[in-house]
Amino acid sequence: MVRPRRRGDAADRDGDRDGDTAPVDAPADQPDRTVETFDHAAEADLAPRLLVCLHAQEWVDAVLTRRPYREVAVLEVAATAAAHALSDEGLGEALAAHPRIGERPTDAAASSAHSRREQAGVGTDDSTAQRLREANLDYEARFGQVLLVRAAGRSAEDVLALTTERLGNDEATEQRVVREQLGEIAVLRLRSLLDELAATTRTGA
Repeated sequence: MVRPRRRGDAADRDGDRDGDTAPVDAPADQPDRTVETFDHAAEADLAPRLLVCLHAQEWVDAVLTRRPYREVAVLEVAATAAAHALSDEGLGEALAAHPRIGERPTDAAASSAHSRREQAGVGTDDSTAQRLREANLDYEARFGQVLLVRAAGRSAEDVLALTTERLGNDEATEQRVVREQLGEIAVLRLRSLLDELAATTRTGA
Protein backbone atom coordinates (compact mmCIF):
# COMPACT_ATOMS: atom_id res chain seq x y z
CA MET A 1 0.00 0.00 0.00
CA VAL A 2 1.29 3.47 -0.89
CA ARG A 3 1.61 5.74 2.14
CA PRO A 4 -0.07 9.14 1.64
CA ARG A 5 2.55 11.80 1.31
CA ARG A 6 2.63 14.35 4.12
CA ARG A 7 3.80 17.94 4.04
CA GLY A 8 7.50 17.94 4.74
CA ASP A 9 8.28 14.64 3.00
CA ALA A 10 11.34 14.61 0.76
CA ALA A 11 9.26 14.88 -2.41
CA ASP A 12 7.62 18.05 -1.11
CA ARG A 13 10.92 19.56 -0.06
CA ASP A 14 12.54 18.90 -3.42
CA GLY A 15 9.52 19.73 -5.59
CA ASP A 16 6.67 17.45 -6.62
CA ARG A 17 8.23 14.56 -8.53
CA ASP A 18 4.88 13.76 -10.13
CA GLY A 19 5.08 16.94 -12.20
CA ASP A 20 3.86 19.75 -9.87
CA THR A 21 6.86 21.99 -9.48
CA ALA A 22 7.01 24.24 -6.44
CA PRO A 23 6.87 27.92 -7.44
CA VAL A 24 10.20 29.68 -7.54
CA ASP A 25 10.33 33.34 -6.62
CA ALA A 26 12.06 35.66 -9.07
CA PRO A 27 15.35 37.16 -7.86
CA ALA A 28 14.79 40.30 -5.82
CA ASP A 29 16.76 42.41 -8.29
CA GLN A 30 14.84 41.25 -11.35
CA PRO A 31 12.53 43.99 -12.72
CA ASP A 32 8.82 43.39 -13.24
CA ARG A 33 8.50 42.64 -16.96
CA THR A 34 5.13 44.43 -17.00
CA VAL A 35 6.76 47.76 -16.16
CA GLU A 36 10.13 47.20 -17.82
CA THR A 37 8.94 48.49 -21.22
CA PHE A 38 7.47 51.55 -19.49
CA ASP A 39 10.78 52.24 -17.78
CA HIS A 40 12.71 52.13 -21.05
CA ALA A 41 10.23 53.82 -23.39
CA ALA A 42 11.30 57.11 -24.99
CA GLU A 43 9.87 60.15 -23.24
CA ALA A 44 8.58 61.56 -26.52
CA ASP A 45 6.53 58.40 -27.08
CA LEU A 46 5.37 57.94 -23.51
CA ALA A 47 4.46 61.54 -22.54
CA PRO A 48 1.34 61.89 -24.73
CA ARG A 49 0.09 58.51 -23.54
CA LEU A 50 0.57 59.56 -19.93
CA LEU A 51 -1.44 62.73 -20.59
CA VAL A 52 -4.36 60.43 -21.37
CA CYS A 53 -4.02 58.97 -17.87
CA LEU A 54 -4.00 62.38 -16.19
CA HIS A 55 -4.00 65.51 -18.32
CA ALA A 56 -1.54 67.69 -16.41
CA GLN A 57 1.97 68.23 -17.70
CA GLU A 58 3.43 68.51 -14.21
CA TRP A 59 2.04 65.06 -13.38
CA VAL A 60 3.50 63.59 -16.55
CA ASP A 61 6.89 65.16 -15.80
CA ALA A 62 6.83 63.81 -12.23
CA VAL A 63 6.03 60.27 -13.38
CA LEU A 64 8.68 60.32 -16.10
CA THR A 65 11.50 61.74 -13.99
CA ARG A 66 11.08 59.05 -11.32
CA ARG A 67 11.81 56.20 -13.72
CA PRO A 68 12.90 53.44 -13.49
CA TYR A 69 10.23 51.92 -11.25
CA ARG A 70 10.98 48.21 -11.77
CA GLU A 71 7.71 47.25 -10.08
CA VAL A 72 4.12 48.13 -10.97
CA ALA A 73 3.26 48.80 -7.33
CA VAL A 74 6.05 51.39 -7.07
CA LEU A 75 4.82 53.10 -10.25
CA GLU A 76 1.25 53.23 -8.93
CA VAL A 77 2.34 54.71 -5.61
CA ALA A 78 4.40 57.38 -7.39
CA ALA A 79 1.58 58.19 -9.82
CA THR A 80 -0.88 58.54 -6.95
CA ALA A 81 1.48 60.75 -4.95
CA ALA A 82 2.05 62.99 -7.97
CA ALA A 83 -1.71 63.39 -8.41
CA HIS A 84 -2.15 64.29 -4.76
CA ALA A 85 0.63 66.90 -5.10
CA LEU A 86 -0.86 68.68 -8.13
CA SER A 87 -0.71 72.45 -8.03
CA ASP A 88 -3.93 74.41 -8.50
CA GLU A 89 -2.86 75.09 -12.08
CA GLY A 90 -2.22 71.40 -12.71
CA LEU A 91 -5.55 70.51 -11.15
CA GLY A 92 -7.35 72.94 -13.43
CA GLU A 93 -5.56 71.51 -16.45
CA ALA A 94 -6.59 67.98 -15.49
CA LEU A 95 -10.22 68.85 -14.81
CA ALA A 96 -10.55 70.65 -18.14
CA ALA A 97 -9.88 67.34 -19.90
CA HIS A 98 -12.71 65.47 -18.14
CA PRO A 99 -16.32 65.43 -19.35
CA ARG A 100 -19.18 65.85 -16.93
CA ILE A 101 -20.16 62.65 -15.20
CA GLY A 102 -22.99 61.08 -17.19
CA GLU A 103 -21.94 62.80 -20.41
CA ARG A 104 -20.09 60.35 -22.63
CA PRO A 105 -17.88 61.91 -25.30
CA THR A 106 -18.34 60.47 -28.78
CA ASP A 107 -15.04 61.43 -30.42
CA ALA A 108 -12.26 58.96 -31.14
CA ALA A 109 -9.69 60.37 -28.69
CA ALA A 110 -8.06 57.87 -26.34
CA SER A 111 -9.17 59.82 -23.27
CA SER A 112 -12.77 59.76 -24.52
CA ALA A 113 -12.59 55.99 -24.98
CA HIS A 114 -11.44 55.68 -21.38
CA SER A 115 -14.31 57.89 -20.19
CA ARG A 116 -16.88 55.78 -22.03
CA ARG A 117 -15.52 52.55 -20.52
CA GLU A 118 -15.26 54.02 -17.04
CA GLN A 119 -18.85 55.29 -17.11
CA ALA A 120 -20.25 52.04 -18.50
CA GLY A 121 -21.91 51.22 -15.17
CA VAL A 122 -23.60 54.61 -14.90
CA GLY A 123 -27.16 54.41 -16.25
CA THR A 124 -28.24 56.29 -19.36
CA ASP A 125 -32.02 56.27 -18.97
CA ASP A 126 -33.78 59.65 -18.99
CA SER A 127 -34.45 59.74 -15.24
CA THR A 128 -30.85 58.91 -14.33
CA ALA A 129 -29.48 61.36 -16.89
CA GLN A 130 -31.62 64.14 -15.42
CA ARG A 131 -30.52 63.40 -11.85
CA LEU A 132 -26.87 63.37 -12.89
CA ARG A 133 -27.33 66.61 -14.79
CA GLU A 134 -28.78 68.25 -11.69
CA ALA A 135 -25.95 66.84 -9.54
CA ASN A 136 -23.38 68.28 -11.95
CA LEU A 137 -25.01 71.70 -11.84
CA ASP A 138 -25.30 71.69 -8.04
CA TYR A 139 -21.64 70.76 -7.72
CA GLU A 140 -20.48 73.36 -10.23
CA ALA A 141 -22.48 76.05 -8.44
CA ARG A 142 -20.92 75.01 -5.13
CA PHE A 143 -17.27 74.60 -6.19
CA GLY A 144 -16.96 76.29 -9.58
CA GLN A 145 -15.45 73.28 -11.33
CA VAL A 146 -16.52 70.07 -13.07
CA LEU A 147 -17.62 67.20 -10.84
CA LEU A 148 -14.92 64.53 -10.97
CA VAL A 149 -15.70 61.03 -9.73
CA ARG A 150 -13.84 57.81 -10.42
CA ALA A 151 -16.82 56.22 -12.21
CA ALA A 152 -15.27 52.82 -12.97
CA GLY A 153 -17.00 50.17 -10.89
CA ARG A 154 -19.69 52.58 -9.68
CA SER A 155 -23.38 52.86 -10.49
CA ALA A 156 -25.32 56.07 -10.98
CA GLU A 157 -26.68 55.69 -7.44
CA ASP A 158 -23.12 55.43 -6.10
CA VAL A 159 -22.11 58.58 -7.98
CA LEU A 160 -25.16 60.50 -6.80
CA ALA A 161 -24.60 59.46 -3.18
CA LEU A 162 -20.94 60.51 -3.36
CA THR A 163 -21.88 63.84 -4.90
CA THR A 164 -24.42 64.55 -2.16
CA GLU A 165 -21.78 63.74 0.45
CA ARG A 166 -19.15 65.91 -1.23
CA LEU A 167 -21.46 68.90 -1.51
CA GLY A 168 -21.05 69.20 2.25
CA ASN A 169 -17.26 69.51 2.02
CA ASP A 170 -15.44 72.76 2.57
CA GLU A 171 -13.21 74.02 -0.25
CA ALA A 172 -9.94 72.58 1.08
CA THR A 173 -11.42 69.15 1.75
CA GLU A 174 -13.02 68.98 -1.68
CA GLN A 175 -9.81 69.91 -3.48
CA ARG A 176 -8.07 67.08 -1.64
CA VAL A 177 -10.85 64.66 -2.62
CA VAL A 178 -10.64 65.72 -6.26
CA ARG A 179 -6.90 65.02 -6.32
CA GLU A 180 -7.56 61.62 -4.77
CA GLN A 181 -10.14 60.83 -7.46
CA LEU A 182 -7.71 61.93 -10.17
CA GLY A 183 -5.11 59.60 -8.69
CA GLU A 184 -7.51 56.64 -8.76
CA ILE A 185 -8.46 57.34 -12.38
CA ALA A 186 -4.80 57.74 -13.37
CA VAL A 187 -3.83 54.40 -11.83
CA LEU A 188 -6.63 52.57 -13.67
CA ARG A 189 -5.56 54.15 -16.96
CA LEU A 190 -1.90 53.43 -16.25
CA ARG A 191 -2.74 49.75 -15.90
CA SER A 192 -4.33 49.83 -19.33
CA LEU A 193 -1.26 51.59 -20.71
CA LEU A 194 1.04 48.95 -19.26
CA ASP A 195 -1.10 46.24 -20.88
CA GLU A 196 -0.85 48.05 -24.22
CA LEU A 197 2.93 48.38 -23.93
CA ALA A 198 3.27 44.71 -22.99
CA ALA A 199 1.13 43.66 -25.96
CA THR A 200 3.21 45.81 -28.30
CA THR A 201 6.40 44.21 -26.97
CA ARG A 202 5.02 40.71 -27.47
CA THR A 203 3.99 41.37 -31.06
CA GLY A 204 7.14 43.31 -31.85
CA ALA A 205 5.08 46.22 -33.20
